[in-house]
Amino acid sequence: MAAKAGDNPESLMALSTVYCLRNLRRTMCCLGDKNSLRLNPDIFLPSEICDKLVSAYMELVQTDSNFEMHESFFLLFSDPYSTRLTRVQLREDTVRDRDLEAIAKQDLIELHLTNCSSLTARSLKALCNFRQTLVSLSLFGCSNIFFKRGGAPLACDDEDRPCRHMLDTDFSFQGFNRLRLLNLGNLTAEVDVETLLKPLPSLTSLDLSYVHLPKMTFLSQWKDRLASLVLYNVDLSEEHIHTIVQMACLRHLDISRESRRNSKFKMTRKILTAIVQSLVNLVSLDISGHVMLDNCAVPYFEEAMGRPSTEPSKSSIYPFQELKRPLQFLGLYDTTLCNLTHIPAYKVTGAKNEDQILNAIEAYTEFRPEVAHRAINHLFDIARIQHCNQLLRALQLVISALKLHKYDKSIQVTGSAALFYLTNTEYRTDQSARLRREVIQVVLNGMEQYQEVTVQRNCCLTLCNFSIPEELEFQYHRVNQLLLKILEPARQDESIQRIAVHLCNALVCQVDNDHKEAVGKMGFVTTMLNLIQKKLHDKMCDQVMEFSWSALWNITDETPDNCEMFLNCRGMTLFLECLEEFPDKQELHRNMLGLLGNVAEVRALRPQLLTPQFITVFSDLLDSKADGIEVSYNACGVLSHIIFDGPDAWAMDEPKRDAVMDRMWKAIQSWDVNSHRNINYRSFEPILRLLPQGIAPVSQHWATWALFNLVSVYPGKYCPLLIKEGGIALLQKVLELDTSEEETKEMARKVMEHCGNFKEDPMDTSR
Repeated sequence: MAAKAGDNPESLMALSTVYCLRNLRRTMCCLGDKNSLRLNPDIFLPSEICDKLVSAYMELVQTDSNFEMHESFFLLFSDPYSTRLTRVQLREDTVRDRDLEAIAKQDLIELHLTNCSSLTARSLKALCNFRQTLVSLSLFGCSNIFFKRGGAPLACDDEDRPCRHMLDTDFSFQGFNRLRLLNLGNLTAEVDVETLLKPLPSLTSLDLSYVHLPKMTFLSQWKDRLASLVLYNVDLSEEHIHTIVQMACLRHLDISRESRRNSKFKMTRKILTAIVQSLVNLVSLDISGHVMLDNCAVPYFEEAMGRPSTEPSKSSIYPFQELKRPLQFLGLYDTTLCNLTHIPAYKVTGAKNEDQILNAIEAYTEFRPEVAHRAINHLFDIARIQHCNQLLRALQLVISALKLHKYDKSIQVTGSAALFYLTNTEYRTDQSARLRREVIQVVLNGMEQYQEVTVQRNCCLTLCNFSIPEELEFQYHRVNQLLLKILEPARQDESIQRIAVHLCNALVCQVDNDHKEAVGKMGFVTTMLNLIQKKLHDKMCDQVMEFSWSALWNITDETPDNCEMFLNCRGMTLFLECLEEFPDKQELHRNMLGLLGNVAEVRALRPQLLTPQFITVFSDLLDSKADGIEVSYNACGVLSHIIFDGPDAWAMDEPKRDAVMDRMWKAIQSWDVNSHRNINYRSFEPILRLLPQGIAPVSQHWATWALFNLVSVYPGKYCPLLIKEGGIALLQKVLELDTSEEETKEMARKVMEHCGNFKEDPMDTSR
């Protein structure tokens, strides 16, 4: 069988790196002065390992809420004799000035800082330590890095809160002689770009996205060197274009915009022709977001001829007919040109088809979330209405966007919506276990970060596409915590509440008791009872009410601590109130009685059920025809455990124990033994303990009937379980006891006969 896409195992290097980072003190480190981490003295790490450690550390900080950050982490790399860093990429406001200062002695070749808004001019001083070796530098979105702390005294009382009153005029790129690639995207308007860049004669790549550039003539100093120029969202003029077309060495030019709105500049056929004619080395061009004028496109009847072609001579865009060869990349997102047939480029961004949309998400996610968000919205429409043909690529791109922009609400909304459709049943067979785990983690990140209705709904719905609890078990504690947090508010959105309760119920069904006890301690029982209380107050018996009781039924199964919690939190009062308020709700009654059956199985708790009021209610429910035999069966189960404690425990005058037992016999005799059941036993232990005894023959009879029904109707599932748990020997004791009723003995023989006849199919792999 072919492996699923994305099913390659993680490398040993990746697994080891993450393990070391999660267990620093047990693997590489010890505690030094002031409780700071320090590298063990016998450890020496090359750059290949150090670079990966920093990269994986940043990934864990960004994407795993359970990962513990270490303030002194970067101090581990302070000594260049024991550690070597060469390529470092840091993101977001978790990065501080002290982190760069800690690695100041390293000979960095690449340093990429993205949206590190907590960095101040202190980091510029650290930057100067790398000037002899740095080849590539990005300060994209580091909005405060050119400002000193100072100015208004109140603004500077917190080391981690930069003060934007004092521009640092001392910093210069003087001495950065090896610097070739520089990204100053989102540079603050107060900085003089021309003066800042002047000492860098050797630049080959420059990104000035979002930067205010009234004049651009200073770029001419690199006209014989610059191979890549990015001017995204820069307000252009014809004068700017005049400077650009002189940059004869350009291979990549990006003059795209976020949107056609609010742009005075119009892309004419003349301008586009000048770019193509002058920049003969161009292999990549991005003009996304521009208004196109002057009939750049050939007439429809001409361009629609033949199959789509990348040949420049056949181009549907007039200026590109002069290209010597097709472009490697052409950005046409949010332009009319992306809809044309013949586009002379191998990779095109646009919104015409799936390929263009995925190219757009890939190209714009890292630095342009505002554009990536719109492209993901297009992908959402394809996955919802049509069919996604590049599923693996689409999923990986959306996951990457959600990881990179954890704090961007628009990305989280559209990304989580797209994930819902990309993980549904239609696409499931093409997804590897590893990829589905990645989806779960980014969904949980979104739920953690945003208490906003749309994100929460999208994330909860996406989780419903997974096998629960199996596929969520690796994040079991976390997912339960998040769902309970969603259900806390007194007036949560109705649809989210319904989905969250459904998920909670599914998560506590078919898991081991340790999981159930842990979830109970988290507040699961109290949360469900609070929901029930609110629904009772509103006199509403809906799915939330039914799911809440079902979830309590599941979480109390063979879990005495949770049963006790139910009783201590007014559970029985709510049970009685629900019975009275909703006398005809069969599903509700079944769920409530199933739960009380679990409580009744706990010997220490049974005295709390042994009151005239409760026994009368349980006895009356024996006559219920709700949900087939289920309500009557469960009520009889509750009473069977209580009766099993013997006449001495029956400390009340009414109703009498004998009268209750008579009603139980009558109820059991009215049931059809071939009834199909709405019940799932993982163990027969609570039933089996009622067999070898003579103090409560009716309890023994109920237990034997239950086994007879289950092995008759579901032999494949329940015969092996009964044999495995030693039920045959206990049934033999029923036959040997003088106190056992003949009717009970007859049923016991039939159960043993069924199990004796059952031959398990050796080829059956369904169990």
